[in-house]
Amino acid sequence: MATEQSSSVDAYIAGFPPEVAARMTQVREAILAEVPGAEEKMRYGIAAVMLGGRYALHYAGWKQHIGLYPVPVLPQPLESEVAPLRSGADTVVLRHAVPLPVDLISRIARAIVAQRAAADGAAAR
Repeated sequence: MATEQSSSVDAYIAGFPPEVAARMTQVREAILAEVPGAEEKMRYGIAAVMLGGRYALHYAGWKQHIGLYPVPVLPQPLESEVAPLRSGADTVVLRHAVPLPVDLISRIARAIVAQRAAADGAAAR
């Protein structure tokens, strides 16, 4: 059953042209598959995937691209793959004119979850 929050994300995605909505759905599914116990909500007018009550990733659709936010510096060699897609320090831009790198989105989400777990583990010590 969809929660009110995931229904809001559904409505957000449905508000895009069909081809962009399909890409947004792929981004959503790739992120959700890598974030255990994820909760979806709308934050700042865009979709957010939450992890342990804090954001893991936000994603937003735009006329020319889909943005992922915030994407911290990631471990190598993943960062080398992400770097050409960066726009600013913590934004990844996925242009509609190129095929969607679903596997890369999954690996970004997985790396963020791992970084969060490592940081939370260090804070617990």
